[in-house]
Amino acid sequence: MEGKMKKQNSWLSHENRWMETMYKRGNLKFGSSNWWVGNPNAVYEKTTRKKKNNSDKQPNRDVSGGWIENREIGGEEGFWIGLQKRRMQLHVSPSMRSITISSSNEFTTDLMKIKLAARHISSRTLFHTILILAFLLPFVFILTALVTLEGVNKCSSIDCLGRRLGPRFLSRVDDSERLARDFYNILNEVSTQEIPDGLKLPDSFNHLLSDMKNNHYDAKTFALILRAMMEKFERDIRESKFAELMNKHFAASSIPKGIHCLSLRLTDEYSSNAHARRQLPSPEFLPVLSDNAYHHYILATDNILAASVVVSSAVQSSSKPEKIVFHIITDKKTYAGMHSWFALNSVAPAIVEVKGVHQFDWLTRENVPVLEAVESHNGVRNYYHGNHVAGANLTETTPRRFASKLQSRSPKYISLLNHLRIYIPELFPNLDKVVFLDDDIVVQRDLAPLWDVDLGGKVNGAVETCRGDDEWVMSKRLRNYFNFSHPLIAKHLDPEECAWAYGMNVFDLQAWRKTDIRETYHSWLRENLKSNLTMWKLGTLPPALIAFKGHVHILDPSWHMLGLGYQKDTNIENVRKAAVIHYNGQSKPWLEIGFEHLRPFWTKYVNYSNDFINNCHILEGEIGSLERYMAEVKDHLEIKFRLNDGSDIGPKSFPDATTVAALKETVVSQWPKEKENGPKTVKDVRLISAGRILENNKTVGDCRSPVSNLSDAVTTMHVLIQPQVTDKEKKTKKKPKGDLKQNNCVCLCFGRRLE
Repeated sequence: MEGKMKKQNSWLSHENRWMETMYKRGNLKFGSSNWWVGNPNAVYEKTTRKKKNNSDKQPNRDVSGGWIENREIGGEEGFWIGLQKRRMQLHVSPSMRSITISSSNEFTTDLMKIKLAARHISSRTLFHTILILAFLLPFVFILTALVTLEGVNKCSSIDCLGRRLGPRFLSRVDDSERLARDFYNILNEVSTQEIPDGLKLPDSFNHLLSDMKNNHYDAKTFALILRAMMEKFERDIRESKFAELMNKHFAASSIPKGIHCLSLRLTDEYSSNAHARRQLPSPEFLPVLSDNAYHHYILATDNILAASVVVSSAVQSSSKPEKIVFHIITDKKTYAGMHSWFALNSVAPAIVEVKGVHQFDWLTRENVPVLEAVESHNGVRNYYHGNHVAGANLTETTPRRFASKLQSRSPKYISLLNHLRIYIPELFPNLDKVVFLDDDIVVQRDLAPLWDVDLGGKVNGAVETCRGDDEWVMSKRLRNYFNFSHPLIAKHLDPEECAWAYGMNVFDLQAWRKTDIRETYHSWLRENLKSNLTMWKLGTLPPALIAFKGHVHILDPSWHMLGLGYQKDTNIENVRKAAVIHYNGQSKPWLEIGFEHLRPFWTKYVNYSNDFINNCHILEGEIGSLERYMAEVKDHLEIKFRLNDGSDIGPKSFPDATTVAALKETVVSQWPKEKENGPKTVKDVRLISAGRILENNKTVGDCRSPVSNLSDAVTTMHVLIQPQVTDKEKKTKKKPKGDLKQNNCVCLCFGRRLE
């Protein structure tokens, strides 16, 4: 037996060496479907030998003597590899867990058996595994819950949970998160504590850092001081804001020194100058005042400068100024000055009538008892002229709400001039249709088409103020004007109803005279006085919103743009397009608190060359440097720019000190859009005057010629467009052959000096 075993071991070692040699030569291959031994080019077939078939079928052989078969032995199917001569067999179990090498001679013996893995898990191993998991799972659950409660991003996958929990197991937690969390906890704790009395606070953040370094503050002390500093700064800012609003309210309610000076000087001129007292209009034009073929405008104001801008802008914007008739109503103290201005500064061919309130026979105490009561009511006068801060709890209101309350307490709201618009049908009994204008508007477009608007039987043509791109201005509904907690207001009005605007209104006086608008207006004024002004606070518009209810025709919003007096973010492009712009609000353009970028739309209609305006230094510190300089300079030159197609830009008046570079900027900015090949920059423009090309540093005065002082003449400057050539174009441009002779020409320019 021992000899047989030695023999088998020698066979095994011999066969192993033989298999190794065959594998190295490439004759032993293992494929996915067949295993073979021998020549790889030979084809073998799989044969299956079942237990019930005991016949010894010889498998296919190749020239090298190897064979392969699949067979089932003892109920276990596997792969068997047989080797010629020695009949060595290699068996792989179906589960791939064990490999057996055996000999198939008369002594069937397993030479080698390799077990790859156990097929079953022992009960002991299972018990230990469960015990370990039972110990670890509670810690994993607690850690996961803590991570979730800390507000970290939610995880919906094991991968995400691993990315979050991994650094914690490896002790790689970001310290910044922990520091931020600790500091937040300290701030939260400090927010509920009282700040000690007498706590010395640094004046700035740098002082705070210096104190921390010197005094070695802990985190809690630092947080307490930081909170105290923030609260102090908030109080200071709030107080400054309310103080700013109060100062702005006083500035808006007062009369600027320059405008007061203008009124006094013109009043003095009325008494000393017969021409200032001449009849307005001239006797031959008196029938026009009641002629409905003309366009009648009504303006009620005591501001002479504002009235001059309204009239001048309307006349200059009109295509037919000879059809314009202005009816200006003012109070008794301003009448002389107002009359002097329009008597000395004609706006012909337009017609101007100036009348004082005292000159209307209809305006008696019997006809306007309510307005007399408004002006004499002590409560009303204290409300509009009293201390606006006394009794007000500024800690419970916002700056915006406080500003709205201040605006509603302007003294102009109890002025008779502000209420006169409700009596227009009685004051002008012969007129059928008028346009009423406020004194803080500017007309930028011809308003003649308004007389062709069909009001559809309504009385008042106005723009709505609840719809528009500017939410700050165009968001006014009745809830913004009335106190809907009052039972009468809640009963008769809808808080969501859209409001409309005063400032530019078309009134059909024929339709108005058929209504009871004036009586309704008076009755609601009485009710508001009885309720101690608790129904509304803001002037003349709220009672008008009630009185004209059902009598308003909505105009296109392009006719009237509002908000230039309290909205600094107004769209400039929309301002240019509007027919009438309205500086409603506190920041009037004639005040120093007016918005700088919106004031030029108003100041361009102010005649700064007028001696009265110059002597009173009106807006002296607010006018732009160029505009103020042009007002003081006496010598101007009227210039028009002749383009190459024969059309002109201008004429326009320029001071002698204007540089040629500034003239070129005018050409670039006013170049007609429909013309092609226009200049892109000043460098593309050449100006030719009197046969010479003007240099940029020269002034208009330097360019004067002897013939430019002729009367009724305009200086013509020829414009030559010469685009700049780039370096690339210079290289590619061919040099012309020969020298071209220079063509010299002389241009005679006729102009006149404006004194």
